[in-house]
Amino acid sequence: MKYHYKGLFLILAICWQTTLFAQQKRPNIVWLTSEDNSANWYRLYNPEHGAPMPNIEKLAEGGLVFNHAYSNAPVCSTARSTIISGVYAPKTGVHFHRPQEKVHMPQGLKMFPKYLREAGYYTTNNNKQDYNFTKEEVEGVWDESSKKATFRNRKPNQPFFHVQNFADTHESQMFGPLKSHVEDIGEPDNVDLFPYHPDTPIFRQKYAQYISLNHHVDKRIGKIVKQLEEDGLLDDTFIFHYGDHGGVLPGGKGYAHNDGLQVAMVVYVPENWKHLAPASKGSRVDGFVEFVDLSATVLHLAGIPVPEQIDGKPFLGEGVTLKELDKRDEAFGYADRFDEKYDLVRFLRKGKYSYWRSYQPFNFDGLHNFYRYKQPAFREWRDLVRKGELEEVQEAFYRSRLPEQLYNLENDPHEINNLANDPAYKKVLLEMRKIMQDRVKGMPDLSFYPEPTFLKLSKGDGVAFGKENKSQINKLINLADLQLLPFKKAKKGIEKALHSDDAMERYWALINCSAYGKEASLFYETAKELASSDPDLLVRTRAAEFLGLTETVDPKPLILDILDHCKDPIETNFVLNTVVLLMDAKGMEIDLETIENAKWSKFEGLVPRRIEYLKELAQKNM
Repeated sequence: MKYHYKGLFLILAICWQTTLFAQQKRPNIVWLTSEDNSANWYRLYNPEHGAPMPNIEKLAEGGLVFNHAYSNAPVCSTARSTIISGVYAPKTGVHFHRPQEKVHMPQGLKMFPKYLREAGYYTTNNNKQDYNFTKEEVEGVWDESSKKATFRNRKPNQPFFHVQNFADTHESQMFGPLKSHVEDIGEPDNVDLFPYHPDTPIFRQKYAQYISLNHHVDKRIGKIVKQLEEDGLLDDTFIFHYGDHGGVLPGGKGYAHNDGLQVAMVVYVPENWKHLAPASKGSRVDGFVEFVDLSATVLHLAGIPVPEQIDGKPFLGEGVTLKELDKRDEAFGYADRFDEKYDLVRFLRKGKYSYWRSYQPFNFDGLHNFYRYKQPAFREWRDLVRKGELEEVQEAFYRSRLPEQLYNLENDPHEINNLANDPAYKKVLLEMRKIMQDRVKGMPDLSFYPEPTFLKLSKGDGVAFGKENKSQINKLINLADLQLLPFKKAKKGIEKALHSDDAMERYWALINCSAYGKEASLFYETAKELASSDPDLLVRTRAAEFLGLTETVDPKPLILDILDHCKDPIETNFVLNTVVLLMDAKGMEIDLETIENAKWSKFEGLVPRRIEYLKELAQKNM
């Protein structure tokens, strides 16, 4: 009988705690997000050339401006997956935009609005989700997620968490002229062009257009703030405004550069909850914050314990001090597959320096990407490069990269002058390199498996897969970092890996060969053997890629044979990235008849985007 009493007592205690928590007064939280928006487009961050945004500026007067706020990814789904989980995307397997197969949340972790909802919050989203997790993970997250979702439908006195997304600044708005409902305030003659962009009427017009779009978003934000004011909610509501990643002119969105990752972050602090802010209203905070911190921050503001699986740290709330916050001086970013275009770049900001680690440096930034090249500015940029009409700084986007790049953002905000090979910065370089190595190994970073291999092996659970295979992933990272050595010191390790029984070691050895280019010529014969007969199609692809980039043999027969053996659209799209690289960089040609008759050209998924471009090039060459 005593066990029944104990059980009853436990149930009553839980009910009492739940009721008490529900009765506690808690702040409301609103997120007002604009898409594809770097900090440098705002007058708050760029007083001379940024867009006037008076409503956001008014929020800043009543709150905090974060000078160093970073999206962890330069594209929507990967950035939003990081936000909703509070976990770095390459750790969970949601680092590809968009997923060809969705994965599960880490075991025992929920999307953070679920915790709010369980604690009595009314959770609404209007209306973009764009998460790379399975559909089941989203169930129960929102009371409503739609274009009609509003905080006004909650119960009386119920605290709420509301997300309002504004797509007016999305990349797609740059495909054509400014729409008639948007006030045209931009002045093409007065824009401040980034040094890597060509100075043309098209680029100037698009800069001016984007300033107008930001001004328009500010008006819409003002309407939401007005609703909160009309409802008497401003004194109890934290209002966050941020861009969902950088952008949107060419070279921003999609690329792990500072222009693709640094965003505006403004938080209005309500009068009744100002004790939860680390600084007084109107302050600018120098401490670094990342998107991975957002979930922890919201839960902490709401008085909900932050799950231990979350990687982020609160930057608002009880116990967060300005002194501690200002000591935070790092931000981490990642860029992998972006639609059909593959890459593997990691970004680190520490203090005034930014560091890029390009693990596949031959995959130049400007490689064709279907959606990107809907922008007239993108198409013009590539055409001018092909005609040889631009300066070296403006051509760099279409040239292979160095494995490491180091920039001083204080005097080089657009990352033009690479300091990685400057002896005066060797100590800084080695420090940044070590931090990067520790980060990718610590997760561990799942990108060191190519996507087709990762999806087959991980079975939808990236975190568990990473834990089980951490030693091998770290071995692959060490192998990839041979790129950072002089070839004479790296060749022994590369040779050993080329003859390994592990396909992933052979795979990375060949990537290293392509990174060294003709310096790695002693491996040509081995690469020829691997390109024609390796049992792993992705190893064959990397071998053919190395031979094609170094113009050792005609890679086309090898590539076409590999494509004929592809079994699914995921493998096919992976191989087609190499095809487009060899066509764009080395002029490889595939005739229209071959493309149209090939079985691999009939796959769905992302393959049609590549096929369209291959046909376009083939028709030009006829």
